Amino acid sequence: MNKFWKILSSTALAVSLLAVPTMSSAQPGPSPQPGDNLPINGYINYEELQRKLAQIAHTSKGRVSVETVGYTNQGRDIYKATVGTGDKVVLIQSEIHGNEKTGTVAILNILQKLGSSNSPDVRRILEELTIVAIPMLNADGSELARRANEMEWAEVVAAFPQLANVSPAWNYYNTPGIWDYDQNPGFDVNRDFNPDLNYVPQAEDFPGNSSAYGWYITPEAQTLRDVYKELKSEFGNVDVFVDLHHQGFPYVDGTDDRVTLSISGKFVTDPNGPGGEKYAEYADNFNYDFSRQLNLAVYDALQAKGNSVFTNISLYNQNIDLPGTALGSFALNGSGTVLFEISGQTQNFGQKMKGMLVKTVETGLMGIIDGVTDGSVHELNPEDYEDIPLSSRNPSGL
Repeated sequence: MNKFWKILSSTALAVSLLAVPTMSSAQPGPSPQPGDNLPINGYINYEELQRKLAQIAHTSKGRVSVETVGYTNQGRDIYKATVGTGDKVVLIQSEIHGNEKTGTVAILNILQKLGSSNSPDVRRILEELTIVAIPMLNADGSELARRANEMEWAEVVAAFPQLANVSPAWNYYNTPGIWDYDQNPGFDVNRDFNPDLNYVPQAEDFPGNSSAYGWYITPEAQTLRDVYKELKSEFGNVDVFVDLHHQGFPYVDGTDDRVTLSISGKFVTDPNGPGGEKYAEYADNFNYDFSRQLNLAVYDALQAKGNSVFTNISLYNQNIDLPGTALGSFALNGSGTVLFEISGQTQNFGQKMKGMLVKTVETGLMGIIDGVTDGSVHELNPEDYEDIPLSSRNPSGL
């Protein structure tokens, strides 16, 4: 019996479940503004996540399996939920940044649907795909409702003595500010990845920078890396990796429409194109066209909602080169990759628009799942990705 079930009895929990509402009846609330700092108790916390995962596993009668695959730096379980038996692998993770919580709710809603429905569409999904979800990677940051995990540089040095005389990593937060990082330091976990999945931290690679590889010095990044490696070992490839985030308040380029969701399949310079020579060892596996097709599946699923806020979709910044992110590292390892960037941080919204934003993520994820299941994603023209409007920081593109 794994540790998850030692902690939680699904039978006992069945009578006291966290109700994750379906989002079809939710109405968007008033538009938030930059600087809003609202209560977030309507979102799922770590204890509620445990209860909900137990309930999903129990009611699915084994269709959804849940296990502990690692621990945060503060000792909280990192859970992996798996559903489906197909040979095409879709890996989805949320809350690598602890104040970006919408994706967690969307993942749980999808797991509940796939675990309980006997519709022909769901049966086909489960036959074709193995869907693996890590709904709360950075549970320590989630409990603090902040971006970074909870970890001191001294703990890194204790784990990796070869780093004793180097400057702390550039993504180490330990200065005063709204989250009191000077009193409670931590790392941006999403800058701690390396396309060399067996990389061991080396002193000469520190402090690094945002355009360089990461190091796998945080237990959260190590856990996601290990899940990825195990899936590659079992299936030969992780076909799709989706990373669920929040962002600021951009507009759809050339309009006055506030972006609901930005997406992207581009995180590193193409190893097969100009400027990509530094990634030459990964060129044979890199599949930018598939990433673009996956993003089109998201875009098309949301455009099918008709003239509404669900169609206010843009491309995230396309001029980035971030091999130290999970998306960049896994793209270089051959996965089709998709970034979801819901507008606004969780504190900017509180309960405002929560239902609509969760439904946006669900709809986009199901666009990927459906497209990979029936193969229709491969019929999309990758070049159409370039026609998705860009994000702008000013209305009407001014």
